Amino acid sequence: MFLAFAVVFLSVLVWWLCIRPSHDRHWRPEVAVMPRAIIDGDRVRITGFRNFEYRSTDDFTVRYEEREFLISHLTSLDFFVSYWKQGPVGHTFVSFNFDNALPLCISIETRPEVGEGFSPIASLFKQFELIYVVGDERDIVRVRTNYRKEDVYLYHILTSPENARRLFLVYMDRINKLSDHAEFYHLFSNSCTINIVRYANSAGRIGRFDIRHLLNGFIDSYIYSAGLVDNTLPFDELRRRSRINDAALAAGDAPDLSQRIRASLPLPGP
Repeated sequence: MFLAFAVVFLSVLVWWLCIRPSHDRHWRPEVAVMPRAIIDGDRVRITGFRNFEYRSTDDFTVRYEEREFLISHLTSLDFFVSYWKQGPVGHTFVSFNFDNALPLCISIETRPEVGEGFSPIASLFKQFELIYVVGDERDIVRVRTNYRKEDVYLYHILTSPENARRLFLVYMDRINKLSDHAEFYHLFSNSCTINIVRYANSAGRIGRFDIRHLLNGFIDSYIYSAGLVDNTLPFDELRRRSRINDAALAAGDAPDLSQRIRASLPLPGP
């Protein structure tokens, strides 16, 4: 019995270890194109930049573009927390702000195939590849606020342009490496908030692990306690004013959505 169990266990273990991530699958259109960053001195050209036009959550015009950004014009960083259901788990993503261009939004997500949906448990067992969705806020933010009806909060991160640029280059390097070599998404080791913290560490952040890095539905209380956002308001008031759903719904498909969702925030926009 012991030998039989050992053989079965080792067979399953070998099978598990042999499962490899791939870029060659029948992907859903919203994750079909891997972005890439071409860096030439101060200039960064992004291919696979997502800018879909939505009519509903599942009805949209697919539009991938190329966009260029100048690193020297990167001025600040914003942090988003999005909830499909209020609780201990949400989705986090960032926008890099420029003084001569619209924000560049980056969302670390699972890469589901056609017919797949996200499952937290399944994500622990090599079920989903990883993708960094790089795109326009009128896509990445608005699909959540206006169509998926998620609650979305936007926080200005208190950091210098130099630190924001350093973090930006960490992201660009990571995006290119992922484009070259597929990886699996993992809820506890290769997910949105865990990677955001990891890249902040690479860019110079000094701090310890906090359970709210995993229970990221509470991550805004962490960045508040860490002094990464405006502390002149009580946290509950800051959070209330940081919810951008009403502003995003009012903006609709207006080209200045990025400005409108920042207009009433506690700190001035980029």
